Amino acid sequence: MQNIKDYVEANKQRFLNELFELLRFPSVSADPQYKEGVLNTAEFVAQKLKEAGADKVEICPTAGYPIVYGEKVFDPSLPTVLVYGHYDVQPADPIELWDTPPFEPTIRDGKIYARGAADDKGQFYMHVKAFEYMIKNNQLSCNIKFMIEGEEEVGSANLGSFVKENKERLKADVIVISDTSMISLENPSLETGLRGLSYVEVEVTGPNRDLHSGVYGGAVANPATILAKLIASLHDENNHIAIPGFYDDVLELTPEERKALNEAPFDIEEYKSDLGITNIWGEKDFTTIERTGIRPTLEVNGIWGGYIGEGAKTVLPSKAFAKISMRLVPNQNSEKITKLFKDHFEGIAPDYIKVKVTPHHGGEPVVTPTDSIAYQAAEKALTETFNKKPIPTRGGGSIPIVALFEKELGLKTVLLGFGLDSDNLHSPNEKYGIENYLKGIETIPLFHKYYAELSK
Repeated sequence: MQNIKDYVEANKQRFLNELFELLRFPSVSADPQYKEGVLNTAEFVAQKLKEAGADKVEICPTAGYPIVYGEKVFDPSLPTVLVYGHYDVQPADPIELWDTPPFEPTIRDGKIYARGAADDKGQFYMHVKAFEYMIKNNQLSCNIKFMIEGEEEVGSANLGSFVKENKERLKADVIVISDTSMISLENPSLETGLRGLSYVEVEVTGPNRDLHSGVYGGAVANPATILAKLIASLHDENNHIAIPGFYDDVLELTPEERKALNEAPFDIEEYKSDLGITNIWGEKDFTTIERTGIRPTLEVNGIWGGYIGEGAKTVLPSKAFAKISMRLVPNQNSEKITKLFKDHFEGIAPDYIKVKVTPHHGGEPVVTPTDSIAYQAAEKALTETFNKKPIPTRGGGSIPIVALFEKELGLKTVLLGFGLDSDNLHSPNEKYGIENYLKGIETIPLFHKYYAELSK
């Protein structure tokens, strides 16, 4: 343990400088104008894997952005760990809400502010630096394979094909992903499950063109108004999702399981203060921890239509749009939920407007076993680094490829995340604590050590 701590301390500034260089690439996969930035990021990641000690490194083309693959397989008798991460990031919009430029990393109060700092550049890069340490100090106890993709933020559309076509290359004993969070540095935790996802876009059309709101208002249905009414109807008075059949497959936790889940440290007043809200909201009869971990949700991610520029324009819009995401829990299925939503939303539309529902991407919910060798190794590693046993938690986010890996490769995943829920993921001023980053680099070699020992 002391060796890795000394190595991290001696190389701390270099580790930060390299991460800053990685964060400066605007690798926004959702926006074609950033194509060059995404491709340059892949080149950078490949180069750093080579420098760290990987024997084989390849930038693998796909129908979209490439997957960076690297490996160090030195002893077939030892277990193999497959590390997954993603080098693409969310759009930085709205830019004006950033305190500092999103692609110019800045340190404030011990935290790195930049798009992708925690999701997922800072987290997957911990594995590259931990790998470097293990190679240079002859501490490599497992074979390692890296698969770092560039389309996670747009649904990993091409990862499935890559996995299916490269099953032999990707053979491993366990997958490790650092793209999740822990409760805090004082209360380390390990996520034991993730919610699934169904993501759709809806379009409401009224008249065949934008209309003068004085001449036509009150006589022609306004798509923006109707869209708002349709969306409002998707929750009932108890904030329960009002789509028939939506909860049919939800796996309910026992009272004992719910009690255990709520034993995780949580300060509701601190939560409200951090978010600048006066009160919480959510499905009746469930706690905040339950609402964000074991219950499905339906949220509007964006809504627009009509005139939104400076000043006034009295227009009745021809169209209105919304993007909607639904987080799913075991045993819900993303395709089934998408169909339920589409049928319901189109079914409740009045005849004076037209509705179109376009499915985007989705993924399945997963639960990771807490009695596996891999989980035990992660638990031991975190306990040694933080001097405190990690608390098992359920994550509210989605990593759809976890279910894909289990289906195609037959491998379970360990969610070894070091971010915090308050890191502003997908929001302006995304951040990642320097201590979180360095603690991750310290912990990862210990995971490999204990995984090798427990696998004997």
